[in-house]
Amino acid sequence: MAAAGRSALAIDFVGGAVGYKLRSGAARSHALLKATGVSASRPLHVIDATAGLGRDSFLLASMGATVTLIERSPQVHALLAQALATAGAESEEIAAVVARMNLIQGDARDLLPTLQADVVTVDPMHPERTKTALVKQEMRLLRDLVGADPDVCELMQAALSARCGRVVLKWPLRAEPLAGVRKPSYQIAGKTVRYDVFVQPRAAAEDAPGGDVALNP
Repeated sequence: MAAAGRSALAIDFVGGAVGYKLRSGAARSHALLKATGVSASRPLHVIDATAGLGRDSFLLASMGATVTLIERSPQVHALLAQALATAGAESEEIAAVVARMNLIQGDARDLLPTLQADVVTVDPMHPERTKTALVKQEMRLLRDLVGADPDVCELMQAALSARCGRVVLKWPLRAEPLAGVRKPSYQIAGKTVRYDVFVQPRAAAEDAPGGDVALNP
């Protein structure tokens, strides 16, 4: 099944929803930007510890952030590398975005202690929904290719120990908090997911949630 998934799964930073958001500016109100603190006037360095399809990283880079993408699946890493090369050759505008994206193949649990950034984002494979028809085909293909993330708690602990100002966990909107992971500083709701924001103790004094709306699931 993994081989079939690899042949069917494609990553595209130029067309589709990703390209539309870049061209239209629709991404400027995305909840991920509020969660990470990235904006055009605040181009932070972000480590995407679970690169996956790379869409969140591309969004952050399109807003000026420098993004280090970590992907441990060799197959997905190869697809990402190809997609970034294709996108970089499309136009000067997209090439400038891609130039801010640095792709690394490896396990984030091993790599995070060697890196430093303003923000670390973690978007593990989410628990399967009971209504599988609601899950997009590409996400099913990605799950078929890489499987589940049984070590997500270990990954979160590595992220929370990293040299960064905050950690952002992307998780299903109504899912239970991860067992063994401390309570987030605050949460930001998207339409189907939420962003659990963990402000690191050394950054807490200067990184309050301000007007962000917290959830109490």
